[in-house]
Amino acid sequence: MGYRGRFAPSPTGVLHAGSLVAALASWLDARAHGGTWLLRIEDVDTPRCVPGADAQILAQLAQCGLLPDEPPVWQSQRGAHYAAALDALRSAGQVYPCGCTRRDIALALEAGGHGKPRHGELVYPGTCRHGLNGKPARATRVLSCNASGADIVIDWRDRRLGAQQQNLTQAVGDFVLHRADGLWAYQLAVVVDDALQGITHVVRGEDLADNTPRQIHLQRLLGLPALQYLHTPLVLGANGEKLSKQNGATALDLADPARALHAAATTLGLQPSATSSAALLADCVAQWRQRRLA
Repeated sequence: MGYRGRFAPSPTGVLHAGSLVAALASWLDARAHGGTWLLRIEDVDTPRCVPGADAQILAQLAQCGLLPDEPPVWQSQRGAHYAAALDALRSAGQVYPCGCTRRDIALALEAGGHGKPRHGELVYPGTCRHGLNGKPARATRVLSCNASGADIVIDWRDRRLGAQQQNLTQAVGDFVLHRADGLWAYQLAVVVDDALQGITHVVRGEDLADNTPRQIHLQRLLGLPALQYLHTPLVLGANGEKLSKQNGATALDLADPARALHAAATTLGLQPSATSSAALLADCVAQWRQRRLA
């Protein structure tokens, strides 16, 4: 199979400068490899999605000349695929029901002297691994240790960041695949969709690099192909934090699409000289190809 990449925005709002950088990078990488570029709307977390944002994102990308090679797909329409993957993991004994609330987890960690959150997340201590002890099931978690109980350490290579390693057991713990509110977790959905769409290369923002070990773990459990990853530089807000909808990012100003593309290309370390969108994109593809990122 040839190169197949994708851009997978969440429609929690329209595209901003940071998300255009990720979109452009994934498009450039596909074009530089002579591959296929897909678009997936990651709307699995439906309560956070803004009505109509998906259509606006498609329109913004089109204005910038970033058109997918196949029709877009929406995660909210793909629940049967996620259920099948979860059933396979259940049959293999790799998942279990969890009855813990966030407060339960926080109290258990505090009692064990490990109450400090990791990036705002609580590393699950495995409370329900061996049974619910009378609690009703809320979520479904995947084991982050091997059959003997030893830690799982994930080694992987990022095409930009180089060699990476994470002790999944200690850094993340058993993570959720099916949420207490009945929604599918991002980690399971993205792994299943990447496999079903035949994705070979993932190009996305550096803030998502921390998710990669969890996704590699699921790929291995499900017997899915390994992918190549490239995580791009982030656009930062005035406060030095990642530019995001939660951090005051405003919608892209596309009165002049070439200007927006030029700014995104500059963030990626490119130096396009063209002034029209089409010529600028062609210039960026040539420069990206010269980098010879494997």
